[in-house]
Amino acid sequence: MTPEVHSRIIRELAAKHGFAFAGLSKAEKLEEEARRLEQWLKQGSHGKMHYMENHFDKRVDPTLLVPGAKSVISLMYNYYPKEEPATDNKLKIARYAYGEDYHYVIKDILRAMVADLRQQIGDFHARIFVDSAPVLEKAWARKSGIGWQGKNTNLIHPKAGSFYFLAEIICDIEVIADGPIKDHCGTCTACLDACPTEALYEPYKLDASRCISYLTIELKDEIIPGEFHDKMEGWMFGCDICQEVCPWNRFSKPHRQPRFHPDESVMHMDRNDWMEMTDEVMLALIKNSPLSRPGPAGIRRNLL
Repeated sequence: MTPEVHSRIIRELAAKHGFAFAGLSKAEKLEEEARRLEQWLKQGSHGKMHYMENHFDKRVDPTLLVPGAKSVISLMYNYYPKEEPATDNKLKIARYAYGEDYHYVIKDILRAMVADLRQQIGDFHARIFVDSAPVLEKAWARKSGIGWQGKNTNLIHPKAGSFYFLAEIICDIEVIADGPIKDHCGTCTACLDACPTEALYEPYKLDASRCISYLTIELKDEIIPGEFHDKMEGWMFGCDICQEVCPWNRFSKPHRQPRFHPDESVMHMDRNDWMEMTDEVMLALIKNSPLSRPGPAGIRRNLL
């Protein structure tokens, strides 16, 4: 089969398995992104996410991560909810965490897609990735033209917004590479203006150590720094503010994945419900949810 045929089959199967968009890139070192990542790390913008310092070479070169790799298949999977949960409390949970943990859901879908690919084009070597390995997902998505990286640093599709999970298949299949698209942020600064902690301190630049998502999920300290206590705006897990104000998300449409539907028993709980729950009960409740990331101690800390 030719690279053209491979590319067509990949796009067809991506759509079949529920991915909204698919883009293709040549597997090669990301020279420009490597310089940006190095500078970002030197500035300490990753906070206490020390794992970001690990495997630097593999982060910027997929052929070191997957020997023999020729292509990076970038994929976008919608998680925008049909409706917001009707809650009587001010606790907020990032939309991506409403249902089952996306790592499990998307990896199941990727495995099925790879199996179908092998059925159609024969055997090949591949690894699948969903935000769980040293892969610069947004860089590859941008390179493949399925969106541009906006001033809030999220990947934005011009017809569908940014409420999407990114995933990759790095493989030794020959494809026809796509190219990047134009940045459409223009003069808009809505995301920077709305960020309560000034984590978005300049267009396209994020100080993750000030981001509410970092503070409520990644930070493992017993107490969130005092300077942020009056700026959390009710977020107990993650934050969607810079996406909520983005004009491009007016194009967001509800997902069709049952496993992402909100867990009503979680969404209707108030502060006292969470605070009074035992660790054992809470762990059982959040077992297969992104909420398991900070764990009971982290959730109580966020509520306080």
